[in-house]
Amino acid sequence: MSLILKGSSRLPALPAMHITQHTDYALRVLIFLASNEHRLATIQEISERFQVSRAHLMKVVNQLIRNGFVEGIRGKGGGLRLARPAPDIAVGDVIRKMETDLALVECFNEDSRCLLTVGCQLKGVLADALEAFFTSLDRVPLSQILGPTQRQMLFVPRRVAPLDDPGPESGL
Repeated sequence: MSLILKGSSRLPALPAMHITQHTDYALRVLIFLASNEHRLATIQEISERFQVSRAHLMKVVNQLIRNGFVEGIRGKGGGLRLARPAPDIAVGDVIRKMETDLALVECFNEDSRCLLTVGCQLKGVLADALEAFFTSLDRVPLSQILGPTQRQMLFVPRRVAPLDDPGPESGL
């Protein structure tokens, strides 16, 4: 199966396995931060760059911080950065920690009401497929999915002050 991110312009050549928009945004945040590892970035600039709701992105970033992928620096001049180098962040680990429900079918849950649960072979086959999916993604570091095109599109030499903030040089 190919992994197709929701909103991707690429048409799947094979059947697609979907991840949630929340996880898609988490991967985008990590790619942005890896592209700008020389500086701190803000939720606002990431939100604007990807044209994603700032409020939704705040939830995503908070979970990335709780899971140890991102470090948030508070206060004036603060921002976000990767908590560890991009080669040390496995895509499989990110997806596993960001997805809230990895149950591919009802019988993955303890409260399954499916008549076929007892002795069903489908559950085992799908569990093996899910394990293979994560085994494959666990071998892919964030740095590997960050190509030159993404770096070029997302790289910002330094954070620019908002228009309503004259900055320290103005003396205001």
